[in-house]
Amino acid sequence: MSTTSAPTRNADEAELQKFSALASKWWDPTSEFKPLHLLNPVRLDWIDQHASLTGKRVLDVGCGGGILSESMSQRGADVLGIDLAEKSLQVARLHALETGAATRYECTAVEALAAQQAGSFDVVTCMEMLEHVPDPGAIIGACAALVKPGGWVFFSTLNRGLKAYLFAILGAEYLLRMLPIGTHDYRKFIRPAELIAVTRACGLDTAEIIGMHYHPLQDRFTLGPDTSVNYMVACHKPA
Repeated sequence: MSTTSAPTRNADEAELQKFSALASKWWDPTSEFKPLHLLNPVRLDWIDQHASLTGKRVLDVGCGGGILSESMSQRGADVLGIDLAEKSLQVARLHALETGAATRYECTAVEALAAQQAGSFDVVTCMEMLEHVPDPGAIIGACAALVKPGGWVFFSTLNRGLKAYLFAILGAEYLLRMLPIGTHDYRKFIRPAELIAVTRACGLDTAEIIGMHYHPLQDRFTLGPDTSVNYMVACHKPA
């Protein structure tokens, strides 16, 4: 991953079309987005423990249908969710209207927002997105630019290793059918050391790296030290 400037549109059009086709299912907890619904309470608590969301200005990068964005609003944060898939954003806006959530959504690239509003957010989240874009380093750099000194940036992605291939692709897509076949491209998975090297180059300090583990018998996620499949990174920007 590089930290060089991104192309005008740092997005894989096939990925955008894939998520747009599934847009109507974002808030169905039995759909292809079931893993996100199961994971969301765990990652939300972890983010809140680090950043104390109440009263904070938060940016959710690659927000999709708004599952994380809306839940952070419910914790008392002022949340802006951004994405390049307009159909997903339409679903997010409609759901916010139905629930009364104050979450705002905008169809824009994080690099463009960074050029306009650098240092404007207390918290930036970028979850389950880096493995879907052509230049993840540019995304990380933009997130680092957008957060205020003293603020927090959170990333989650998939480790590039045999266990991740077995669990996230063969297991989740082909055996358990939790995700549509083709959801992930193993070549785009990111090792923790690679991610940390880029965040450090962007001026962020690593506060914690933690693994996310799915337990099929209990049908739930927990957090733990094993980062060999899914993992999250909490980064702090020095004041």
